[in-house]
Amino acid sequence: MAIIKDEQRPLHVLAPGHIIPVADMAALFAARGVKCTIFTTPVNAAVIRSAVDRATADAVTALPIDLAVVPFPDVGLPPGVESGPALNSEDDREKFFQAIRLLREPFDRFLSANPTDAVVSDSFFDWSADAAAEHGVARRSTASRGGARRPAAGVPRQQHVRARLYQQHAAPQPPGGRTRGPRRTRAGLPHRVEMRRSQMLDPRKRPDHWSFHQRVYAADQRSYGEVFNSFRDLEPGYLEHYTTALARRAWLVGPVALASKDVATRGANNGGLSPDADACLRWLDTRPAGSVVYVSFGTLSHFSPPERRELARGLDMSGKNFVWVIGAVEEDPEWMPDGFAELLARGERGLVVREWAPQMAILNHAAVGGFVTHCGWNSTLEAVSAGVAMVTWPRYADQFYNEKLVVELLEVGVGVGSTEYASKLEARRVIGGEVVAEAIGKVMGGGEEAEAIRERARVLGEKARRAVEKGGSSYDDVGRLMDELRARRSSVNV
Repeated sequence: MAIIKDEQRPLHVLAPGHIIPVADMAALFAARGVKCTIFTTPVNAAVIRSAVDRATADAVTALPIDLAVVPFPDVGLPPGVESGPALNSEDDREKFFQAIRLLREPFDRFLSANPTDAVVSDSFFDWSADAAAEHGVARRSTASRGGARRPAAGVPRQQHVRARLYQQHAAPQPPGGRTRGPRRTRAGLPHRVEMRRSQMLDPRKRPDHWSFHQRVYAADQRSYGEVFNSFRDLEPGYLEHYTTALARRAWLVGPVALASKDVATRGANNGGLSPDADACLRWLDTRPAGSVVYVSFGTLSHFSPPERRELARGLDMSGKNFVWVIGAVEEDPEWMPDGFAELLARGERGLVVREWAPQMAILNHAAVGGFVTHCGWNSTLEAVSAGVAMVTWPRYADQFYNEKLVVELLEVGVGVGSTEYASKLEARRVIGGEVVAEAIGKVMGGGEEAEAIRERARVLGEKARRAVEKGGSSYDDVGRLMDELRARRSSVNV
């Protein structure tokens, strides 16, 4: 994000990063009179263009949000592959990160052509710290997808999702260290947390990942501060730990998704509903309040046929209505347990969505009473904002740390017992359908435990919505950030 050096002009923000959260953050800032430009590539621009146009049109005081669209670098990827969900191999992943590094050149050209006071960029663009410094710009990083993904490189620190919650214990042992069994957190965190090493990035198995996260962490340390898609009541005690014990600047401005004016089409490539999505919302309209469990694992997770089979068994055994965003899996029905195809054909209890689904609209629907999720940070925040309890099933990256927050600290979810950090290209242990059904029952059942979980989720949702309203903690942090940027502009111009 970038600020133009001119006291007569509004603050101008240039934002490269994970595309949906960045678009939400731009809408949030634009509504406060900040001029925002999103630095992106053609395919990603198509995903957010309609949302950007709506954000500009809906807010009376909002300034227009611009898109600075640059060609995606030619690194040998197929046409149209410009984001993580489209990657299907480790080779593609390496090419993708090479392309991210090559984006520095057009980024430098933009900074040269547009005098700036500050850059706020996704931490994955680690080179933006040096690019900003070379142009005399103070860089503020933003962690839009799990700050806990970043190893501490042996330095104790607290850095979980958005306010770096639990990161102090996130770093695995260096190559040659012990990798099995639970590991306690180091002293100094506001809460006690234990993790299995199998739930963390192993640098011996993924030395390239380890090296990348070290670079990202080092770049964040060189930054002026960090902007988090979180809010104070979501991570009690950890903002204070981050800013005092670790002496880092931080602004919590979320949940930024609440800046979206149209939850039904947020994230849709064409700005409108797909046939599946429209049918899903109509189906939910016919179901009783709190009777449906929503199942979605984001765009980067992959379930093997045996995993899908057990998940289907669990949904069936739970006895609950369900909406399952399954994605574009192969048509071979062999993974389906006996009777599951007939259950779907009747359309009484279950609905499968094979295309994009309007997740925020689904989570905010009165019929939804629980969410089976991989604990990606965006999905976690959207569930929190909707006041929906979660069944947690982390797969890799920051998701295991997010689960700790949801299940152990906030107590708004129940886990299925996932213990293996593995990407969508790797095999993992299959969790049985009985376990899935039991976890759903603990969240959506009629007992005191389930009712307490749902009530805590409902109260947390109210706090999330208040945080972004005028006078709320995130609203005030946006104002504090803007004030600091204006003050820095004045000192530079003196």
